[in-house]
Amino acid sequence: MHQAKNGKDVDLAGFLETGLEIKSHLASFLKITREELEARLPQGSLDLAAVHPGSLKPEETTSFYEEKVGNAHLLELAAWHLGSADYIAETLRLQEMFAKGNLLDFGGGIGTHALCAASLSTVNHVWFVDLNPQNREFVRQRSACLGLDHKISFFRDLNDIKNVKFDTLVCLDVLEHLPDPSLQLMQFLDYLSSDAIALLNWYFYKGARGEYPFHFDDPGLIEKFFQTLQGNFIEVFHPLLITTRAYKPYRPA
Repeated sequence: MHQAKNGKDVDLAGFLETGLEIKSHLASFLKITREELEARLPQGSLDLAAVHPGSLKPEETTSFYEEKVGNAHLLELAAWHLGSADYIAETLRLQEMFAKGNLLDFGGGIGTHALCAASLSTVNHVWFVDLNPQNREFVRQRSACLGLDHKISFFRDLNDIKNVKFDTLVCLDVLEHLPDPSLQLMQFLDYLSSDAIALLNWYFYKGARGEYPFHFDDPGLIEKFFQTLQGNFIEVFHPLLITTRAYKPYRPA
């Protein structure tokens, strides 16, 4: 168990039991009753998919996530985190293994990893980046409820962060949503310290029935992504049997 200074206990057991009080936090944020929230959560994925226009041009991606998805994304993420608690807990265990110093949570969603990272004594500060303003405000409120707001800063875009080198990067379930994930990898490289660890996963697949319309799956995009990854990062072994992998920057002299 870990406890941030002046904060409440944040640990894996707490996440597995309540999702870090996600239901009470979300009901309060949305100004609805717990009963109303319970009724809406099972529809979270369907409600988010209904917002999708069917086809999304790469240049429309930013405005879509920033302006269109709204609170539907919060409900979808909350439902997924609660329904996949065992998997999420494994990624939190991995984060605990490597997290240190200045930590960047890129595309942090409902804040599970950022909040748990902020509770770790090995982490100095967390920079939470997410395009969706509702996500940022929700996690800001969650951090205050958990007594962790002194260890988290919030940003719309990575370009808004100046003069910081990150010792840990967490970017989970994000890269497949980007029209140019290779470019994002190279931007990450610019922000990472020499001994940083990046925790990454991806799922470049729209699904057998198109159930993941938000994901990019162009073969050329995927090949370029792996070429960029393999040319600029070295994988670091970890023993957990999950899709998230650990990498360190590769900068040959």
